[in-house]
Amino acid sequence: MHRHPPIRLGTLIAGGLALVLAAALSLTLTSRPAWAATLVVQAESYAAQSGVTVEATADTGGGQNAAYLADGDWMRFDGVDLGASGPLTASARIASATGGPGTVELRTGSATGPLLATFAVTQTGGWQSWTTRTATVATHPTGPQTLFAVVRGTAPGDFVNINWFSFSDGATGGGPGWVAIDQAAWDTQLAQFRAMTPAPVPAGNVRVPEFNATCAYSHSAPDDPIVAPGLPGASHMHSFFGNRSTDAHTTTQSLLANPGTSCAPAKDLSAYWVPTLYQDGRAVESDGMIVYYGSRLPDPAATVPFPQGFRMIAGNAKSQVPTPAGSANQFFCAGEGGEIGRSADGNWPICAPTAKLVHQLVFPDCWDGKHLDSPDHKSHVAFTYSGACGGDHPVAIPSVSFVISYPTSGNAAGFSLSSGMASSIHGDFFNAWDNAELGRRVKDCIVQSAKCNSAGTF
Repeated sequence: MHRHPPIRLGTLIAGGLALVLAAALSLTLTSRPAWAATLVVQAESYAAQSGVTVEATADTGGGQNAAYLADGDWMRFDGVDLGASGPLTASARIASATGGPGTVELRTGSATGPLLATFAVTQTGGWQSWTTRTATVATHPTGPQTLFAVVRGTAPGDFVNINWFSFSDGATGGGPGWVAIDQAAWDTQLAQFRAMTPAPVPAGNVRVPEFNATCAYSHSAPDDPIVAPGLPGASHMHSFFGNRSTDAHTTTQSLLANPGTSCAPAKDLSAYWVPTLYQDGRAVESDGMIVYYGSRLPDPAATVPFPQGFRMIAGNAKSQVPTPAGSANQFFCAGEGGEIGRSADGNWPICAPTAKLVHQLVFPDCWDGKHLDSPDHKSHVAFTYSGACGGDHPVAIPSVSFVISYPTSGNAAGFSLSSGMASSIHGDFFNAWDNAELGRRVKDCIVQSAKCNSAGTF
């Protein structure tokens, strides 16, 4: 039997993208860095298995996942080095269209050996709708271990996909890429928000929890201060909206220090960006983007503002799959006449001359309450499930969506994005609202379920 070489807690590059994993999944840590090291074990790297198949994953980073697992299925991973004694944070990246109910267990030694961690499986919205579950491991065996991932369920049938497991030798969310909130600053911001008295909603107001920022295109650059901070030119081309200073070196402090913005209201100094759209090899820049802030909760009263410096990404820049008519999250035509055809490859709409190309990109609306960012820029947030926020992401935040309009109707040749096919559409949000202005809008418009305009008034 082929046995994988030891998998060790790997040296990660501070400020880089998540981690570096050798092709053989073997890295040696000769001495621990001062910050927490994180090991990721890909599910498809098992040494043995029962009941497991693999498939291409639509999750961030691509690759494969262990697919359609049911009660009793298991995977064995050899030589997983859990490091020295001390607490670990274990995580599992899972997706489920059914929710089980069930769990994924991590055990050492054998499939019935000592329990290391348990991850509850709930419905995530689909077999490729991924979320990260975490568990704290207070004590654990040290050094290289044989690790078993065992699936347990109480109902017949497949109920979970697994992309990877990770282990961090720090507190929950430790390691590079996890950006903790400044707890004192957040407590102050939250206290100020709680103390706000909401403005009375006038009679006849549309009772929809919503306000917006109306933004014009600002500039383009091959930069991404969330994914590739401090690395100018390291990204595909992006079209930026909002704060006009945004570049590869952007930080919370730089956004707040540069008041120029292409958005209304002027108190929104946030940065927003999407991949650049091309038609016939030429960039087509948006003729306007509306950033909607709302709520999908049945009762939005628990919604709180974003903490200063919060950031997240929606969509998957690495997704390169066809988007025929009827596909989820596709581009569409807005305006009189609507869609009148499809491009030759079927991936793009052709709009009537009186209509234009539009896309709506929706971001997660539940937060872990602890981190401004995470290694994949998604794990600290999740989408509302069954009308509530809970589990690892209990805090309701405004539901953000970009509605991006382009001054073109398209043609049979279609379009392309700087990131590739239409399916690779994605967006980035880096919050730099004035705390008081954002808090007032959340209190007046979202908490009270009252439709507001860009000025934050009814």
